[in-house]
Amino acid sequence: MSDPAAFVIAEGRDDDAEWAAQVMAASEPWTTLGRGLDQCRAACARPEMVLFIARAGGERCGFALVNPRGVAGSPYLAAIAAAPDWRSRGAGAALLSHCERWAAGLSRHFFLCVSSFNTRAQQFYWRQGFRQVGVLADYIIEGASERLMYKRVDGRPATLAAAPGVH
Repeated sequence: MSDPAAFVIAEGRDDDAEWAAQVMAASEPWTTLGRGLDQCRAACARPEMVLFIARAGGERCGFALVNPRGVAGSPYLAAIAAAPDWRSRGAGAALLSHCERWAAGLSRHFFLCVSSFNTRAQQFYWRQGFRQVGVLADYIIEGASERLMYKRVDGRPATLAAAPGVH
């Protein structure tokens, strides 16, 4: 695992959106969700989205795509992924931490969805302090749910309780 301080994270530029779309289209959960390159390009090109790119030694190693007003006016992490050679090396954690600090400048709340079949990502978000607050059954594909997760990002503990039966 790399030191999170080793990553330089900034808003995307030039051809970063195309690079992010290619990483997205070749990664879970988007492959299982049936999202091809054209759909990933469209997601990365949406004007309301903010694209962050993590670099190490000048090399792109991951991206995050955030909608500043995605859930009830609060920031929403729409996508995050590390390039294959950078997985499990801290790029995702560095990106998520950056996005949380950025979101804290806009709101006390930060949201994301994670697919029910993507258990590794669920564990990652739990470790980062996110808690599940809802389930969208069969939301994108039949037989899979999207789990709405939340974290308070203003430095205070979350008081938003999970719905009954939701952990």
